Amino acid sequence: MSAPILKARAGAGSGFPTLLGKELLRFWKVSFQTIAAPVITALLYLIVFAQVLQDRVQVYGTIPYTEFLIPGLMMMSMLQNAFANPSSSLIQSRVTGNLVFMLLPPLTHREIFSAYVLAAIIRGAAVGGCVWFVSLYFVTLPIKAPVWLFIFTVLSCGIMAIMGLIAGLASEKFDQLAAFQNFLIMPATFLSGVFYSVTSLPPFWQLVTHWNPLFYTIDGFRYGFFGVADVSPWHSLAVVGGVFAALSLFTLRLLARGYKLRT
Repeated sequence: MSAPILKARAGAGSGFPTLLGKELLRFWKVSFQTIAAPVITALLYLIVFAQVLQDRVQVYGTIPYTEFLIPGLMMMSMLQNAFANPSSSLIQSRVTGNLVFMLLPPLTHREIFSAYVLAAIIRGAAVGGCVWFVSLYFVTLPIKAPVWLFIFTVLSCGIMAIMGLIAGLASEKFDQLAAFQNFLIMPATFLSGVFYSVTSLPPFWQLVTHWNPLFYTIDGFRYGFFGVADVSPWHSLAVVGGVFAALSLFTLRLLARGYKLRT
């Protein structure tokens, strides 16, 4: 029943701006928790790792470790917060019993998808921008390829936003969402080359890392700063773009069916 409802209201006016505004206000009203807190966490990582390894490690032959680390911390913060925005919103709506009201406004499944994903991308980019701003105290990063930087910011945050949307739809309790975060998102993020170049790993772990899609989000993002990376940016773009497209189609299908929206 939910799918016909969504389709029937497609021409009755759009609730997209309202839903998008609501999702943006959700994180902006508690910005100390949603933006400042992850920036402080990234700053602590930067202080600890930079102090320990700055004079001992150079990456790609000439890049100091602190400069190498900052894009990784930026992307890690963006990924985690892009995931958190739709997943926390949906699980809160489910627990409070108002998720069913998603079916009442004139919203199509594409509008629901777009509003949640766009809000998550904006939150992720805001956190990443704040991490970059704070890092200026330590070092000024070059930006060699700003277009690549923008592309990987949008696609990478989009991937995690969609995964957050899937997790929020599938989870019925907070502990189920926490399991998704702790056993999938967190390991995949930390093992994606945030703190190291994949070329420094043994061959087996290099192979494992190359099967992690999040590795390509960080590697492509670093290319935007330095103009060099562990793999070709076109290779990273193909992987990241392919994952984004596949997850988008899958999630749109779930929303079109009204998957768990009425439970």
